[in-house]
Amino acid sequence: MLRRLHPEQPDSFAFTAANRAWAEAQITKYPEGRQASAVIPLLWRAQEQEGWLTRPAIEHVADMLGMAYIRVLEVATFYFMFQLQPVGSVAHIQVCGTTSCMICGAEDLIGVCRERIAPQPHQLSADGKFSWEEVECLGACSNAPMAQIGKDYYEDLTAERLGEIIDEMAAGRVPTPGPQNGRYAAEPLAGLTSLTEHESGRTQYNASVQRAHDIGDTIKRIDGTEVALETPWQNARAPGAEEAAEEAAAAGGSARKGRAGAPKAAADKPSGASAASGATAASKAAKKPAKKPAKKPAKPPAQKATGRRSAPGANADANANAGAAAPRKPRALKAPRKSGADDLKMIKGVGPKLEKLLNSLGFYHFDQVASWGEEEVAWVDRNLEGFKGRVSRDGWVEQARILAAGGQTEFSRRAKY
Repeated sequence: MLRRLHPEQPDSFAFTAANRAWAEAQITKYPEGRQASAVIPLLWRAQEQEGWLTRPAIEHVADMLGMAYIRVLEVATFYFMFQLQPVGSVAHIQVCGTTSCMICGAEDLIGVCRERIAPQPHQLSADGKFSWEEVECLGACSNAPMAQIGKDYYEDLTAERLGEIIDEMAAGRVPTPGPQNGRYAAEPLAGLTSLTEHESGRTQYNASVQRAHDIGDTIKRIDGTEVALETPWQNARAPGAEEAAEEAAAAGGSARKGRAGAPKAAADKPSGASAASGATAASKAAKKPAKKPAKKPAKPPAQKATGRRSAPGANADANANAGAAAPRKPRALKAPRKSGADDLKMIKGVGPKLEKLLNSLGFYHFDQVASWGEEEVAWVDRNLEGFKGRVSRDGWVEQARILAAGGQTEFSRRAKY
């Protein structure tokens, strides 16, 4: 199938402020010089915002990533998940037409789309609310026939039920996705054979459908405000994680971060940092002589910070962490040695910009990086503007030790030649 850009294009494209922040944060996932790796998520977010992928959007993403327009166009036209023409303002219906669905009635579903939406795929309905297309296998063969609408699967469909779904969406309602014939997931139609309802501990709907149900609207466009964190992969914890960490601490475990009463330096430690540093610092703090108790017992740190009750024993662990040493700046040099600075770009994850930043901090040589301990790594990880957590995530210290000894890493060998 020949995929070309739609002949009618808008004059411009710009991410919403929230989506722009999200996109810029996605780019930080990749090492310096490898920003092009973010092209698919950025194109996807542009499509989520507008509904389809326009030429200005493709060029905007290319400019953000420093890529030639043709390279981004190649990606957009190669993957069928990118819509190159306008889609319905309410929903774009993708009917699976591959073997299992075809045998079970996909042609009837396509007939509903032709009758209710438009005669041909990718055409807009008369009111502009809907569009449709036939797609290849979506992997829900046990629940055939099915269609993907927005972000969710609508399975075990009949022509009648698909018509009802279209009517509900047109009226501003969002039907519950998943099986439409009463099945919970993809179990046999006659019911469970190896697990009973009581044994499975299941929620009202299966996991995917339950999530869609809890969100409440799975077909609306994403404007970025749905993402609470600009960098959701950093410092993200599921609800209840803090309490779980406190319970683990009370049992003698060591939570990586976010523990009640921990000093800010420890709580803010990037996700790539070793959990061992927290345990070591806590051990050192525990060896220090205890201060004389105040006349009036002080409120535990966890209660001061959050007002939340701590798990039994958590306060003692928090107090131990309160004395943990803060990240320590590594030994720096005013200038490189007479032999000249090492090429720090031989360390995977260090590009020209990061090398310049490291030099400005007084780091010029492999042996300097190789000598960093956990506290020094924590300091550097926190002070790399725009690249926080990079030291730990890419394992700079381990690489630098090999390079300082005159050896080569797999990355330096490729980078050199």
